[in-house]
Amino acid sequence: MVGGRSLGRRFGWLWTSYAVSTLGTWLAFDAFPLIAILVLHAGTTAVSALAAVGPAVGAVLALPLGPWVESRPKQPVMIAMDLARFAALTSVPAAYALGGLTFAQLAVVSVVVGAAGIAFTAAGGACLKELVPPQDLLVANGRFESTTWTATLLGPPLGGVAIAAFGPMATVLANAVSHLLSAAGIRAIGRPAPRPAPAGAPRRLRSGDLFAGWRYILGDSVLRPLFLNTVLVSGLITATSPLLAVLMLGPLGFAPWQYGLAFAAPCVGGLFGSRLAPRLVARFGQHRVLLTAGTLRVCWLPWLAFVGPGTAGLVLVMAVEFGIITCMGVFNPVLATCRLERTPADRAARTLLAWSVSGRAAIAALTALWGLLAAVTGPRTAIAIAGALAMATPLLLPRSVPADRTALSGGSRGGR
Repeated sequence: MVGGRSLGRRFGWLWTSYAVSTLGTWLAFDAFPLIAILVLHAGTTAVSALAAVGPAVGAVLALPLGPWVESRPKQPVMIAMDLARFAALTSVPAAYALGGLTFAQLAVVSVVVGAAGIAFTAAGGACLKELVPPQDLLVANGRFESTTWTATLLGPPLGGVAIAAFGPMATVLANAVSHLLSAAGIRAIGRPAPRPAPAGAPRRLRSGDLFAGWRYILGDSVLRPLFLNTVLVSGLITATSPLLAVLMLGPLGFAPWQYGLAFAAPCVGGLFGSRLAPRLVARFGQHRVLLTAGTLRVCWLPWLAFVGPGTAGLVLVMAVEFGIITCMGVFNPVLATCRLERTPADRAARTLLAWSVSGRAAIAALTALWGLLAAVTGPRTAIAIAGALAMATPLLLPRSVPADRTALSGGSRGGR
């Protein structure tokens, strides 16, 4: 079976490292807001600022890392980013134990973790391209996707139990340790492939290097529409989350555990979709799966505007979330594979970093915009508007997917 074959020891260590660090991240998903509220007694505005500003500033600071990541062996970069996250996160319980924890420190740690996470993801995608043959990229990306949804399903409940038993500092420390274990796993992959010698003398970083990833994306006839589609869809879906929370926990009267269940249980759909993706591509082809799954993943969103109280409302939310997440479970690994196939190895890190930064910026901007919109129209109307706009996003999907650009140009495939 396609999804069950071994991809080798080196990929196994990469996958294990990703699984450990992802689970640690989801264990500590709500830790910083809880620390700000329970320990530092921060108000709603400060907590919202912490949630938005940290990742946003981290994304901006990650920009100069793209050319740096591109010019270095990827495994040492990933280890460095894991160690940076370990050090930053460990400083929080250490400062708390010494009585010196401040809100400013939480904000700085959030920025460092956000920037290091973006750089790690960019280097990890390039590393995957070096470790896995082209024909196995979809299987590998499907395993990463299934791991993401497993961690999303298990992490917050386990983190909630840990917080109840030991306090929020326990989950922050667990997250820090997960990055240390991830660094050990990356190191176990073995010596990276020799880096090609530069064609000329080393040159200084130029401002144009920061935007090379975007230039490549926007210059590719397939990546450009996929980029615009995914950035907009991610932003619109995420922008509805706080509005739905306000609606469900406020006027509709759902208990917090019901709200958590409504979003945790449907993550099973992500596991199902990620396992199904390679079989669908083998049968129908990459483009048809991208177009179909990319369209279906937004058809569910408008229904959230009709959620009501009681069991019927809870079932509606769970059904809609299951539909969205299942379609995303199919779409995301196929998208990741298409993106790697069409990007030369010497541009992969900057391209992935540009994609990630854009996605985070769009999520932050649209979440803020929809918060203002909800203040004027109400959360239900704002959710309906987001759903209507999302229904138009399939128009941005590519009408065809020609042979991958790296093959046509004779570009490198990571030295394989």
